[in-house]
Amino acid sequence: MDITTALFYVFSAVLLGSSFRVITAKSTVHSALFLILAFFNASCVWMLLKAEFLAITLVLVYIGAVMVLFLFVVMMLDFESTQVRESIWKHMPLAGLVGALIALEMAAILMGGFRVSDAPAIPGMAEMGNAKLLGVQIYTNYLFPLQIAAVLLLVAIIAAIALTLRGRKDSRHQDPSQQVKVTKAQRLKIVKVAATVEQTAAPVEKNEGAA
Repeated sequence: MDITTALFYVFSAVLLGSSFRVITAKSTVHSALFLILAFFNASCVWMLLKAEFLAITLVLVYIGAVMVLFLFVVMMLDFESTQVRESIWKHMPLAGLVGALIALEMAAILMGGFRVSDAPAIPGMAEMGNAKLLGVQIYTNYLFPLQIAAVLLLVAIIAAIALTLRGRKDSRHQDPSQQVKVTKAQRLKIVKVAATVEQTAAPVEKNEGAA
């Protein structure tokens, strides 16, 4: 066993362990930290496969931007983790069914792209770098799966906004539609108030017969 194979087994073991802890950790912040560890080990596996562009993209985009933003959102949200976990386990069968259906649909679409022998040879492939070759493959042979992934990300963004959008009773906001409908009489109301005159207290007379 060479050093590359040993590193692959080490990174893969840490990746699987951290991925398992992402879904089993009780704290949401701990789950996010284990997810960062999983992304980092996945980037190390990409480095072993000589895919430097994918490795650095995984580190910069997911660990450096997405996960930091996710940690900020998790720490700023005010929710009960126990109630969330109970609701998650309650809907786990339906979520598993939906996930399996999505996996089968994606496999049916992407199965044609996994056949390397059927892919047309690109002239000068050996001289191309990883980034250029990846771009050529994505925007020629995998354009339709890329559009599907973009739609899935858009749905995930809308779902995240819908989950975090809450109506607070103590917040004050203005409704432009109600402001436009206001008439002149409603904007200004003249009230006639009677004038009040402050009464001075009468002076207290001293009793001459008092000692």
